[in-house]
Amino acid sequence: MYSNYFLVLAKEANSSFTLLVVPRSKGVTTKHMTLSGSTTAGTAFLTFDDVEVPLKFVVGERGQGFKYIVSNFNHERLFIAFQSLRLARVCLEDSVGHALSRTTFGQKLVQHPVLRYKIANMSRETEALQSWIESLIYQLGTLPRNLSDLLLAGTTAQIKAHSGIVLEHVVRDAIQLMGGLGLTRGGGGRGERVERIWRDVKAITVPGGSEEILLDLSTRRAIKVHDWLSARKQANGSRKIKSRL
Repeated sequence: MYSNYFLVLAKEANSSFTLLVVPRSKGVTTKHMTLSGSTTAGTAFLTFDDVEVPLKFVVGERGQGFKYIVSNFNHERLFIAFQSLRLARVCLEDSVGHALSRTTFGQKLVQHPVLRYKIANMSRETEALQSWIESLIYQLGTLPRNLSDLLLAGTTAQIKAHSGIVLEHVVRDAIQLMGGLGLTRGGGGRGERVERIWRDVKAITVPGGSEEILLDLSTRRAIKVHDWLSARKQANGSRKIKSRL
């Protein structure tokens, strides 16, 4: 909505895809799209009416645009997992702070066992997510690029899906802990951040692939890795037999 340049994947006459940088110019119009969350993202309908784009605005090679887009999927999914983790920590921070200060029936909220149970589960899921992300980051930094693309694409898809599930659980329980404050929009109150995350949660979990699509993808990638390892093992066995002969 606010950009002066747009990255566009365009389908050519031969059905190949080319990535273009399209400047905001004659024939380019944007119309604001109203969303339930992520209201600052500037998401918009983009219309092209006989727009001419010079060849110098082609990104990379013509016909290779789809490959460029796909090559960014794992980075996008990992970035969204980072977002989910940070927002889960915000929910935990605000709701625990409220539970430590709010008094009901002569007791702090944190003194009620049922609420401590919620806090424990929120913390358990958040810490486990961080550990999984750190493990993946270590593997990405250690493995060669060609191997990490093969071996870790499924894990990255799982982490993105799992991070959204964790965030939904944590923000839900944060609102339960905070009660009416967790539904308060604006004003800088204690529940404002949690309420905003509640509105934004689907704008975080849906982009980059829904959990159903990503979990299915992770299984298909695991099968692909299994087939690759089996073929590699068989090839190594054949070489050993030939060397003995």
